[in-house]
Order: sequence, then structure tokens, then C-alpha cells
Amino acid sequence: MTSAACIIRAALPSDEPAWRELWQGYCEFYETRLPDQVTRRTWQRILDPDSQIMCIVADVEGRVLGFANCVVHEATWETQAVCYLEDLYVAQAARGQGIAAALLEWLRNAMRAEGWARLYWMTRRDNAQARRLYDRFASADDFVRYVIRQK
Repeated sequence: MTSAACIIRAALPSDEPAWRELWQGYCEFYETRLPDQVTRRTWQRILDPDSQIMCIVADVEGRVLGFANCVVHEATWETQAVCYLEDLYVAQAARGQGIAAALLEWLRNAMRAEGWARLYWMTRRDNAQARRLYDRFASADDFVRYVIRQK
């Protein structure tokens, strides 16, 4: 963990510049470019209390150094809502300090408190650093993802 206290909290409107900088780093890591309208709309949904999308941030001494974007949704295999951790990112300079683990631990505690049936996520098979952390929280399953995109 960092030498300073890491506070995990809901994203605030004032976090937008830091979130955008981290979001850009996240997109670069996954070698993708998103139109600004997608980024703007994602941030709007994060701040909308009626949206299923939420974002928590890792705040260290007033600096946002990481985020987790999640979608809480109904599921056909559960009677309770589930939480899909769609995006997790920590600033390059802050990695290895326990920030990603703190974000995951916060979500695991929220799962219990909110009564979500499960918390789930995915990552690239070759994302070794992330997988070392994720393996401490859960085992990977044997599902294969298929994607159809609208052209």
C-alpha cells in the first residue's frame, strides 16, 4: 500500500480531469481510441444517479490515482443484481502500491453490503501483472468471450 492513506470513494464531478487522464492511459494500454463523445457520455453516466454505471476512485492525498468503472445490473441466473467491473486502471507511477487491490476490496465489500449476487470482470489473457492480483481475489473461469459489433 502507499505510504499515504488511500481513500476509495465515489467519483465526484471535480474528478473529471484526473479520470480523463487515467481513462486515456487505460485506452492506450488496451490499444484503442474512443471518440470523445463516448468518453463524454461515459462520464455523464458515471455522474447520473439513475444510471447503472458507477465509478469509484482511489484518492491519495487529494490525487486520483486509479479508478474502477462498474455496471450494476440484473441477471437471468440470479435473483439479485450483479456487478460487472468493466474498467480498472491505476496510474503507471502508482502501480505496485496496493491501489488496485484496494479498489477490488472496496467492490467486494460493496457486493456484500449491497447484496449483489456476484462481482465479475475479465482481462486479457496476457495481462500478467493484473492477473497476479486478480488471482488473489478469484479464480478465472473457462468462458470464452464472443463479440458482434454493429458496423
